[in-house]
Amino acid sequence: MATAVKYVGGGVPRKEDPKLLTGQGQFVEGLTLPGMLHMALVRSPFGSARINSVDVSAAAAADGVVAAFSGADLAGEWAAGLPMAWPVTDDIRIPDHWPVAQDVARYVGDAVAVVVATSRNAALDAAELVEVDYEVMEAVVDVEAALADGAPRVHESFDDNKSYTWTLTNGDVDAAFAKADVVVKERYRQPRLIPNAMEPRAVVVQSVPAAGDFTVWSTTQIPHVAKVLFALTLGIPESQIRVIAPDVGGGFGSKLNVYAEEALCIALARRLRRPVKWVASRSEGYVATIHGRDQVQEIEIAATSDGEILGYRVNILAAMGAYLQLVAPGVPLLGAFLYCGCYGGEAYHFECTGVFTNTTPTDAYRGAGRPEATYAIERAMDVLAREVGVDATEIRRRNFLPAGDMVQSPGGLAFDSANYEPALDRAVELLDYAGFRSDQAERRESGAGKQIGVGFSSYVEICGLAPSQVLASLKYAAGGWDAATVRMLPTGKAEVVTGSSPHGQGHVTSWSQIAADALGIPYEDVTVLHGDTHVAPHGMNTYGSRSLAVAGVAVYKACGRVVDKARLLAAHLLEVAPEDLDYEAGTFSVKGVPDRTKSMPELAFAAWTAHSLPEDSEPGLEAGCVYDPPNFTFPFGTHVAVVEVDTDTGAVELLRYIAVDDCGPVINPVIVDGQVHGGVAQGIAAALYEEATYAEDGTLETSSMINYLVPSAAEFPYFETDRTVTPSTSNPMGVKGIGEAGTIGSAPAVINAVVDALAHLGVTDVPMPATPERVWRAIQAAQGGEA
Repeated sequence: MATAVKYVGGGVPRKEDPKLLTGQGQFVEGLTLPGMLHMALVRSPFGSARINSVDVSAAAAADGVVAAFSGADLAGEWAAGLPMAWPVTDDIRIPDHWPVAQDVARYVGDAVAVVVATSRNAALDAAELVEVDYEVMEAVVDVEAALADGAPRVHESFDDNKSYTWTLTNGDVDAAFAKADVVVKERYRQPRLIPNAMEPRAVVVQSVPAAGDFTVWSTTQIPHVAKVLFALTLGIPESQIRVIAPDVGGGFGSKLNVYAEEALCIALARRLRRPVKWVASRSEGYVATIHGRDQVQEIEIAATSDGEILGYRVNILAAMGAYLQLVAPGVPLLGAFLYCGCYGGEAYHFECTGVFTNTTPTDAYRGAGRPEATYAIERAMDVLAREVGVDATEIRRRNFLPAGDMVQSPGGLAFDSANYEPALDRAVELLDYAGFRSDQAERRESGAGKQIGVGFSSYVEICGLAPSQVLASLKYAAGGWDAATVRMLPTGKAEVVTGSSPHGQGHVTSWSQIAADALGIPYEDVTVLHGDTHVAPHGMNTYGSRSLAVAGVAVYKACGRVVDKARLLAAHLLEVAPEDLDYEAGTFSVKGVPDRTKSMPELAFAAWTAHSLPEDSEPGLEAGCVYDPPNFTFPFGTHVAVVEVDTDTGAVELLRYIAVDDCGPVINPVIVDGQVHGGVAQGIAAALYEEATYAEDGTLETSSMINYLVPSAAEFPYFETDRTVTPSTSNPMGVKGIGEAGTIGSAPAVINAVVDALAHLGVTDVPMPATPERVWRAIQAAQGGEA
C-alpha cells in the first residue's frame, strides 16, 4: 500500500545493524570452503636488502604444508605487476611491483616467499622455516633525506628517489607576492599514519578449474575495480572473475587497493586447484597494509596589511613509500587545489614531488589529500591573523569567497555551493566565543598552570570523485561514474542494485530511504543489493565521499525512470493521457478525479503479469542509471576545538569539540552524525596521538598498538554537531558528502587550539602529534629554556 511517509531527512534506524549486533554478519574471515588451504607470507625484516637466495625446502617438507614458493618461483604467474592507476605526469617513474619480491626487498614487510598449508597455524609455523640469504643495504626513510645527494636509492634502476613532480599555477604569483605588505611562510609535517579498520584485511579465492572461473571474497572497498585489475594482473579474462565484498568492517581507504595477497591467493588457487585463504594479523597489517599522509609542507601566503590574501605558494614533498600503490601518486592532487581553502586571492602556485622511501607504501587514507591541505592553510591562517593583529575568526571572514554557485577559487576550481560565513557564525554562537575569551584572559592573568585555548578550522573539500572527463585530464585511469538498477517486484516491494560497496557508511539504509520516497512504498519494503560483481555488474565503488553524490544520485535517477515507466502503464490502465495524471507518495491519480488511482504496487503486479501493457512497452517495472556528474561537490564547514594545556607537563586535554558542517540536504541525520563523529575522532588522533615512525635502518618502530597510540572513546569529549544546508548544484538531489569531513576539519582546529593556549608564552607551533613531550619542549623553547 502506498504511504505518505517521507523517509529522506529522518533518522530511521540503520537496516544494517541488527545482523551485525547479533553476530549474524558475514565476514571473509568466517568463510570456510571444502579443501581450503591457508597462505602465510615470509616478509623481509630489513628496510633494504638484496635477496641472494630463498630456500623453501624445509618449509615445503613441514607437516601440513602443500607448497612453498619464492618470488622467482611465481614469476610466471603474473601478466603484469601490481597495478597503479594514477600516473600523474608523463615522466612519472613507476617501478615494477611484484606480489612477491624477486631481487630486492625494499621495506620491512615486503613479501619474499609464500607458504600454503592445510591450516593457518601450519602455514605460519612453516613460514619460519624458510631460509633467506639477505645482503642488507642502506635504507632511507625520510622524504628530505631521500632527495639529498648521494642518498641510497630505493630502486637502483632510477638515478634518484624522485617519482614525479606535479605543478599547478593560476595567475601571476610573483606579482601577487611583490605587492604584498605581509608574507607568512610556514613549514609543517604531516605524520605518517597507520589505518586501523576494525576488520583486518582478508581474502578467500575459490577456483573452478574445469571452467577457469574464480570467485574472490575480499575485504575490499572496490570489488568492481578490483575485478578489472585482477584480470590484468593475472591474465584471466574478466568474465571469469567474480568478486564479492561481503560485510566489511571498515576501510578508511586502506581497502581501496589491489594488494599482493589478493593476487597471490588467486594465483595459488589457480596453480594448486584448491581454495586458498589469507587473513592478516593486526601486526602484519601494520607493515603490509598501506599507510597514510607522510608529507613535508611549505606554504606561503601574501597579504595586504589588513590581512586580505593576494596569493599562495605551496611546496609539498610526499612520501610514496617503496612502491606506487593503486592511487598513491594522485593522493596529493586531491588536495592540490585546496591549499587556498575557502578563501580568495589573485594567484596560486602548488608543486608536489612524490618521493620513494624504504617504507610501507602510502595511499589514500580517510580524507586523502584534503586533510593535508586543510591543515596547512588553516594553520597558516592563524599565523596570518597574529601577523596582522586580528582575531582568528575575523581573518577568515575577511577572506571567505563570496556566497554563490560555481564560485571560482584561486586554485582553479569552481565551487558548486559556497556559503561559508553562516557555518562560522553558528560555531562561534555554540562556543560562546566572548565568554571563552573572558575565561582565557582570567587564567592568563592569574598565571594558572593550566591554560585554555580555542582553535578554528574553516574547511572546504572535494567530494564525489567525478566527472570522468576531469579525472582523465588529471591522468586518472578510471572513470567517476556509478550505476544503479531499481526494479519493482510483483508483490509491490522494490529491489535496488547499487555499484557502491559500503563498509560501514549505511548505504543500505540511505538508499532504501531514497527509493522508498521516490516509489512511495514503505522503507522496510526496499532491499539493497551490493558488493557482488555478479549481482551488481557495474560500479565504481566507495571512496572519497562519493557514494551519495554519485551512486546515491544514480539510485534517485533510476527510481525516477521507474516512476516514468509506471506513469505510462497507469495512463494505459486508467485510459487517460500520461500528462493527465498526478503522482504523489507512490500513487497516480487522474487530475480532477482523485478517486481514480493506481498505486505503485498495483502497477508492479500489472507490469509483471503483462496482461495489458501500453504499445511498445515491455513487461516489468525496472530501470537503470549510469550517472556521471558534471562536477565535484564541495562540502564545507567550521570546526572548533577547546583544549586545556598543563604548562608544567605539556599534557593536552580536549574540553569541547564543535562541528558545524554543510553537506547539503541530509538523507539520514543519525548516519551523518555518526560519520562526523568517526571522522573527528581520526583527525583528533592525528593531532594528539598517532604517528608511525621508522628507525634509520627502515625498522617500523610503531609496529603495534603498544607503541602506536590509537585513542579510545575515553580520550574524547562529547562532540557537538550542527549543520547549515546549502544544496549542491552538481546533482538533482543537492547532496554532497560527509564521510571525511570530520577528519579534514579536526586536526588543524586542535593544533590551533593548543597554540592559542600557549600563544602568550611565545609558542607559535607544536608539531603533530602534540604529545606532552612536544608541547613541553615548545614551551621551553619559546621561553628560552632547553627544548
